Amino acid sequence: MAEDPDEKPREKPEHKIGEKLDEVSVAELDARIALLREEIARLEAARDAKRAAQAAADAFFKK
Repeated sequence: MAEDPDEKPREKPEHKIGEKLDEVSVAELDARIALLREEIARLEAARDAKRAAQAAADAFFKK
């Protein structure tokens, strides 16, 4: 039985910084932009959590 390509889970697009984009479709570019925006949000959340932890530690040890 052959697999239906429409039923396969779609892989998330990958993006490599500096990669040539000449042959990438508009839809693929949109998918990559969305992926990068999600990653930026994840990185900012991690940074904010680390800053908060550092501020709490600084406040604790200044007492």
